[in-house]
Amino acid sequence: MTRALHSFLAFALIAVVAQRSQAPVDDATRRAVKYLAHEVPRWHADEGCYSCHNNGDAARALMAASATDPAAVGSALADTLKWLADPPAWNRAVVNRGVDNKILARIQFAGALSDAVARGDAPYTALKVAADMVAADQEADGFWRVDTGDNLGSPVTYGAALATAMALKVLVAGNRDAEITPEISRARTWLTGAPQRSVPDAAAVLLGLSPAAKGDAIVGARRRAADKLFAEQDARGGWGPFPTVAAEPFDTALAVLALQTLAAGPGRDRAIASGRAWLRTSQYADGSWPETTRPAGQISYAQSISTTGWCLLALIQQGPGG
Repeated sequence: MTRALHSFLAFALIAVVAQRSQAPVDDATRRAVKYLAHEVPRWHADEGCYSCHNNGDAARALMAASATDPAAVGSALADTLKWLADPPAWNRAVVNRGVDNKILARIQFAGALSDAVARGDAPYTALKVAADMVAADQEADGFWRVDTGDNLGSPVTYGAALATAMALKVLVAGNRDAEITPEISRARTWLTGAPQRSVPDAAAVLLGLSPAAKGDAIVGARRRAADKLFAEQDARGGWGPFPTVAAEPFDTALAVLALQTLAAGPGRDRAIASGRAWLRTSQYADGSWPETTRPAGQISYAQSISTTGWCLLALIQQGPGG
């Protein structure tokens, strides 16, 4: 399916009332923050429950944005932060209108909680509880099984590699004594040997395996992932899940975030700048991005919110050298 057709179909998203158009480059971050600051609290207000897309990925993006522009975020996170600080409640909630993947929900909520704790907006004791919950869902081989029939992974469904990378982040953040737990060790081993078949797979390796981690196997896995991302960026600066597939906002955002874990250098810096430029030119006027769905061109509010959260993170999160 062509990018033009994908964009046309995305205009029909029921949750968005105003017609969308391309956003000016210099307005990208401001528009995205404004959009998410409205949408993040709206789900619970309208639906009476919390969702992985609004109160997970999108909330993480607003937390990052509030570091530099707290006025734009305002009170949009207040209700979400209360929810995140009570992990036992996650197991009692109905999430995503009956799409009840508790394992995936725990990873996404715990990821947002870990960012909240890092900002001083939630207690570390809550993160310890959340990390224990996430650890209990780990498979014996070291990964997290979140398969929903979508092996490639999407902004909402993640896929095994990204879910494992995000779960690993939670386990490390929830283990301040710096000891390597068996769960952390198994997750790192699995990510190190995981096949890098797609851009999300390669990005997950860079996001999950710390640049400071020791061992030739980890260094080699990170090098292969970086090489794949450099090689598969298209001429306009974006990434699709595979070289033969048109660039998508989610895949591009993941690649940008993953490359930020590398040391600054001309090649890395150019790739990130080009990726961000592609994201800005693909943004809608209301601040959101076309939802990345598998297959492409579907209409999904949840995927739209999560895609926008990942894209905003890619625009504002800084790695070594920016």
